[in-house]
Amino acid sequence: MTIAMTTSPEALTACCTPTGEPAMSEETASSLAAQFKAIADPNRLRMVSIISSSENAEACVCDITEPLNLGQSTVSHHLKILVDAGVLTREKRGVWAYYSLVPGALDSLAGALTGRS
Repeated sequence: MTIAMTTSPEALTACCTPTGEPAMSEETASSLAAQFKAIADPNRLRMVSIISSSENAEACVCDITEPLNLGQSTVSHHLKILVDAGVLTREKRGVWAYYSLVPGALDSLAGALTGRS
């Protein structure tokens, strides 16, 4: 059995009409994907929460190991991923490194999800 379907030229045009919204660039999509991947890990998400709710919105590795029950090297590894993704910044003070949120990084991610970037 063969079913013939006809489509009017108007239907074809409507289907393929651009929305007027520019598509996300490949560079933007790659950057956002790296940031979302970085915070998608439960431990890293908790680290962001710990840092953002800490006094002065910053924390040292030693402030994060105990609440997460993780070793220093594991915490440092996760923090490096967050820094490399542009979610956190790292400031060295003597022998200690303090981490804080990149201003606007989480707002930017939220905006990408809601279309308000």
